[in-house]
Formats: sequence, structure tokens, C-alpha cells
Amino acid sequence: MVQLPARRRPGGVTSGPAAPAPHPARRRFARRAAPALVAALGGLALAVPAAVAGPPGHHARTPDLGPNVVVLDPSMPADEIQETVDALHAQQVDDEMGTNRHSLLFLPGTYGSAEQPLHLKVGYYTEVAGLGASPGDVVVHGKIEAYNRCLSDDPANPNCIALVNFWRTLSNLTLDIDATGQDDCRATANFWAVSQAVSVRRLDVLTGDGRPGFSLMDYCTAGPQYASGGFIADSRFGDVTNGSQQQWLTRNSVVGSWSNAVWNQVFAGVEGAPSDATFPDPPYTTLDETPVSREKPYLFVDRRGAWNVRVPSAATGTRGITWADGMTPGRTLSLTQFHVATPSDSVRTINRALARGKHLLLSPGVYDVAQSIAVTRPGTVVLGLGHATLTAVDGAVPLTVADAAGIVVAGVTIDAGTEESPVLLRVGEKKGKGWGHGKGRGWGHGHGGKGLGPITLSDVYFRVGGPHVGKTDVALEVNADDVLIDHTWVWRADHGVEGFTEGVNGDTERWRTNTGRVGVVVNGDDVTATGLFVEHFQEHNTIWNGERGRVVLYQNELPYDPPTQADWTEPDGTLGWAGYKVGDKVRTHELWGGGVYVFNQNNPEIVTENGFEVPQRPGVRLHHIMTVNLSAGTIEHVVNGVGGQVDNTNTGVPAYVAEYP
Repeated sequence: MVQLPARRRPGGVTSGPAAPAPHPARRRFARRAAPALVAALGGLALAVPAAVAGPPGHHARTPDLGPNVVVLDPSMPADEIQETVDALHAQQVDDEMGTNRHSLLFLPGTYGSAEQPLHLKVGYYTEVAGLGASPGDVVVHGKIEAYNRCLSDDPANPNCIALVNFWRTLSNLTLDIDATGQDDCRATANFWAVSQAVSVRRLDVLTGDGRPGFSLMDYCTAGPQYASGGFIADSRFGDVTNGSQQQWLTRNSVVGSWSNAVWNQVFAGVEGAPSDATFPDPPYTTLDETPVSREKPYLFVDRRGAWNVRVPSAATGTRGITWADGMTPGRTLSLTQFHVATPSDSVRTINRALARGKHLLLSPGVYDVAQSIAVTRPGTVVLGLGHATLTAVDGAVPLTVADAAGIVVAGVTIDAGTEESPVLLRVGEKKGKGWGHGKGRGWGHGHGGKGLGPITLSDVYFRVGGPHVGKTDVALEVNADDVLIDHTWVWRADHGVEGFTEGVNGDTERWRTNTGRVGVVVNGDDVTATGLFVEHFQEHNTIWNGERGRVVLYQNELPYDPPTQADWTEPDGTLGWAGYKVGDKVRTHELWGGGVYVFNQNNPEIVTENGFEVPQRPGVRLHHIMTVNLSAGTIEHVVNGVGGQVDNTNTGVPAYVAEYP
């Protein structure tokens, strides 16, 4: 997303026009593995221990997780940890389209103190995670933050926003917030001002004793600017300030309080969630339970010092955190059961390991993929560290997942390449005519792996353009039944460093060159999505053909760059493609909390007829949906001719439909 010419501040105050956000080409994209952290940080010496300390008398050697993983030990001096993280943040804070990928992993123990709190900042493509079996095994005393990013060197207009704070991860630790040493504004909260492709999972934020709260916006850097997040799961908080976040999903968590909303805030299975009884004022959508949930796999070091991956179980009708009464339910896999890949590994090497029954751990880096990585065996886990990125080469499909129970893909970003791919991730193969409207098989039935749960995608992100020209027909195609999509951002880039000419001609060139027809196609039955973010594709952003689909929070921006109305008109004459399309033959489908936004920056006169299009059947139900104009373009109706028009006369004012039909 980019800076809006006009911004509605929290409380409905609208500021005047602002300069458009530049996205300078700070570095050209080059496909290569990210360098070792020591080299990347200019030779900073890191005291990474050779052994991992468990209970007295127990030690295990740190496995080789690739050159871009730093394992921190609680015995390290606090100032050394602070220096290490500061150097990494300085490298990554502006590296939006770069190739560096990093993981900062904290061994069990306590970091920082009341006398010397750690104030850690997280930049692009950086994962911060504890290595405990439960969040309480790693305690950070201080703060872990993301601030507005300043995109201009002009002191009169530094253009400090959070709208492009993408691609970073915080998980599996306890945060004891201490702002000692910070100025009066910074001392008021732990700031996590982020947008898409950012997850917070298994975070325990200590409350009480005058500790500051947790803010999802940064109101200290140039005041409260829009942010466009985001996702929290399996976490426990005290006071949360949503602030200027346009949309947010909080799933299976605990909150003490949640303040304000902008357009679309959704809570599913959250203890302490606000009521949605007065929707759309405020625009909350609250589900008492999450229909289907499964937490993301995570690395942990057990009490013997052995390295493992915990694979949480799937469940239905869930509420609250999974670790309240002990370890998260699931199965434990020794890290020795994984093939630990680096970008220098060939696809043949990776596929041979998978065929032998190995799971796959992708160390941080950018992987060029000229033929599909094929995941075929039931129960296989593919876990990426540090936003490991698969880039399509020569029109390949980077990743295919068989219709086999319990396969989990997590923490992976998939980029389109310069030659068009038919799809970037395919789950299951397309079936014959008439398929997609059956009775459903349930988890593990017909998949060859009873009891392993649904195929699950967690924090799997897609990108078409941005660091380089990208081309694909479809980004994510789901043909299998019984699939859970737990947080994804599927993005045809609205900005990047591809070398286009700036201005309108550059936008037109993007439309012709960075091509992506559809973001997500779901053909399978009984597919659930919790946190489905899809943006800027050139026809329907999402097409859902399977039966009994369920979506908890949908966020979409229509493409910014159609040059003319003719480029944005369906063959049958319909003006524009709806951002969310449920297939005409579908009989049962349900969506909670959906938004379609329009910002036709290239041609503000372009019109889209409907934000949502669905069959008019009793079994197809949409709860709390909206459209909004972001200062350019028109959407005539919210859904199927129902709902008010949003256009250039009511910028920033959503049109809501509480229930359809």
C-alpha cells in the first residue's frame, strides 16, 4: 500500500493532502543467498554459543541453520545483544525490496533487566522468536518494536508512515514492557506499527504494575498515520490500542481491552474481545469461537537441549490461547527429521529429501526455483525461517502440495518471476467436471493420513512484482478439500523497484508488465481462511468455487493501475471485477468481516460495479462487509447491487452492509 493523499485520523479527523509516498530504488534485485550476518553487519562480532544450555549438565550443539540465523543466549551481556539487534535493524529498516533475510532466535532464559532493559526494533524480513516450548520460557525485559518508516529526507515532510511496514515476525516469547530511558512519548506504549505480511503469534505481554500497553500504531513519529495490518494469534495482552489500523484480525487470544477501530476489525475466539452489537459504530466483528484453527509450527529447544519443531494440532470451535494449561497440543518432531535447506541447495536435492520422508526447514534466504518443490507425503511440514523466499524461474510453479492430510506449509514467501507462471502455489490437482460440490470428507479421510488434520498454510505470502518484474496467471490455487489458510497476503505489487518510469506512464507500464490475473482461486470444498488479504490483481482478486467455504476477515484493494475503463471491464460489459467472487453454482458459503477498497490512482474516473459478487441463495451469507474510496475511483455497490456508492466525494467514509442477504 502507499501513502494516501488524504488520511482519516483516529476519531474521524481528516488531514489535508500529503505528498505521495516515494519508494526509492535503494537497491536492485539480485538473486543470491543473503550474506552471513557477520558480513552483512559490517563485521560485527556476535557471541553465538557453540552449545545450547539446558539444565545443569546437559548440553546440545547448536545445529547449522544457515548463515542468517543468529541464536542469542541469556548469558550474553545485554549491551552486546542490543548492539547486535541495532545493527541488524539499521541494515533492514529501509530494505523493503532487498534480498536479505534474517532470524533472531532467543534460547530459553531472561533477557534484559530493570537496570538495563532491551529496546529492540524489527525491520524488514526479520523474524524474532523465542526457542522455548512455551512463551514463558523466554522473557524479554524491555520492548520489541516497529516504528513508522520515514520515506523522505525532507525535514518539512519526512513522510513517516507504517503503510509499507511489511514482512516481519514476532513470536513465542514473553514481553515484559519497560520503557526506561525512552522519551515521554515513547514511554507510553510498546509500538508495533505494521501492515501486511506481519504476524504476532504466541506472544505473552505482561500487564499491571504501571506497564505501558501495546499499540498497533506509532503516534510518536509524525503523529498517528494510517497502518494497514494485520494479524495476531494465540497471544495474551493487556491493553491494546488499535489506533489507525485500517483492518486487523485477532484470533484465539486474550485481550484486557481493545481501543477503537477504523474500518474492519475482526475477533475470532478472543477472550475479552469487544462486542459487535452496535456495528458499524464501531466496525467490530466478533465471533465467539474460531470455526477451524491450527497454530503455526515453531522451533523449540527442550530441557535436554535438543532442537525440535512443535506441530500444533487442528481443532474446531476454539477460543483463547493454546498454552494456558501447558504445552500447545500437538506432535513434536526432532530437528533431525528435517532437511535443513539453504539457497545453494538444488530443487532436486530438496525433493529427494522430501521423497525419503524428511520434513523441510528453509533457512533464511532467497531460493531460485526453476522446477516445483513437490510436497507429497501426508503430515509433511515445510517451515521457513526469516521469511525464506521462493522465486519462480522460467515460469515454474515454485511449490506444489499434494492432496494429502496434515501437510503444513508455514513461514514461506513465494515470488513470481519474470516469465509467467501458471500458478505460484498449487494445493491439490484440479478434478473433473462437477467436482467441488460434494459432501466433504473431513480431516484425513481420503487423504491417506487419518488424524493428521487439514492441509494448512500459515503465514504464506505471495508477491507479483516489487523487487523485480513478476508475472503469473494465478498466485494461490486450492483444489484440495479440507484446507486451512491461516493468514496470507497475496500481493500484486502497487509499488517497487522494477525500473519503471515514474508517474502515470510508469503505472501504465506496471499494468502491462507486472501481470497477475487472479490472486486466489479456491476450488476445494470445506476450505477455511482466517486472515485472507489479497490485493491489486487484474481481474477478480478472489474466486471461491468450493462448497462450505468460510472466511474470517477478508481485505482487498482493487488494482491502482488500470489505464482505462476498457481495461477494467469484464467481457460481458460489467464495469470492473468484484474484489471477492463466489462462484455461481455455490450453495453454501460464509464470510465474516470483509472489505474491498478502491484507489484508481492511474485513472480516478474508473468505475467498479460491486465490491462483492455472490449467488443469491440462503446458504451464502456475508456478515459485516464494506467498501471504501481511498481518494480515487468509484465502487457503485457493496454487494450484488446492495449498499451505497463510494467515490471521490466521500473519500474515507465506508459503505457498510451488516448482513447479506
